[in-house]
Amino acid sequence: MAIRPILVVPDPRLRQISKPVEGGVSDDIRALMDDMLETMYAAPGIGLAAIQIGVPLRVIVMDLAGKDEPRAPRFFVNPEILEPAAETKPYEEGCLSVPEIYEEVERPARCRVKSMNYHGESIIEEADGLFAVCIQHEMDHLEGVVFLDHLSRLKRDTALRKLKKAARAGAA
Repeated sequence: MAIRPILVVPDPRLRQISKPVEGGVSDDIRALMDDMLETMYAAPGIGLAAIQIGVPLRVIVMDLAGKDEPRAPRFFVNPEILEPAAETKPYEEGCLSVPEIYEEVERPARCRVKSMNYHGESIIEEADGLFAVCIQHEMDHLEGVVFLDHLSRLKRDTALRKLKKAARAGAA
């Protein structure tokens, strides 16, 4: 396992649409997921899409365990959102590719998720609460969307200015 660099906005690779994993979950895909999980824990974060480490494949890792709870990693290969609820709910989101920026995003409150797990087994899960928010956020990455795209123009421009300022301060 290895910690990989996380791409940060405005890296154009974050706008790529990820391709489906062909031929099921191989050892190479499991190694990718292991690296992603290690990278996510080191960041630290609760979710990571493969494109965030420069791999344009439809793969997501996630761990929603609380600070004092044992780790509970989850793996999603070729995930699909099924039946998003009409009801929406706001949630303050952050992103490893948009460091230090947190804004409220409105998303469907619930959905079903179909994917393959670490072992290549097909699964369908009900998602609500933080799970629903996180899986939809990570699914956006697979479509080349970052959470800033859900914000008003004013909030997005403000966030981008903060990112540029932080990047300049880091380069100094």
